[in-house]
Amino acid sequence: MSVERFEQVHLLPITLEKAWDFFGRPENLATITPPWLGFKVTSPPQPEMYAGMIITYTVRPLLGLPLSWVTEITHCEAPRYFIDEQRLGPYRLWHHQHLFREVPQGVEMRDIVHFALPLGPLGRIASGMVRKKIRAIFAYRREVVERLWPIGTKG
Repeated sequence: MSVERFEQVHLLPITLEKAWDFFGRPENLATITPPWLGFKVTSPPQPEMYAGMIITYTVRPLLGLPLSWVTEITHCEAPRYFIDEQRLGPYRLWHHQHLFREVPQGVEMRDIVHFALPLGPLGRIASGMVRKKIRAIFAYRREVVERLWPIGTKG
């Protein structure tokens, strides 16, 4: 199994509490996920994120076919970080760290994703395409975040 790594850092001109309030709510994921992924949270909203929380989704990553995805919040320390890990879904391994750190300009948000694909040799063949899609998903996320909180504002 080959484990891939993706990392993105983004500066948010908002407070740590505002960042946590937005990114710590699974129902906001659809807002920052590209429409072409057909992403929908199917679990009921929870008042706050906690370790052990299970979140269910549907996604349409390939040919528009719906796929169930289940993640668990394995670690959570509000408002500093949370980690979600796939329990059921398209990856053999999915481990996503969401890290938030106060900086003079606002909040540094760091996403670190480790993932591996199923299907052995077929997964290795598809890995380039999957890396490209993950980069596109996070590029879209960056665009949305910059529209929500333009640089130069402080919220």
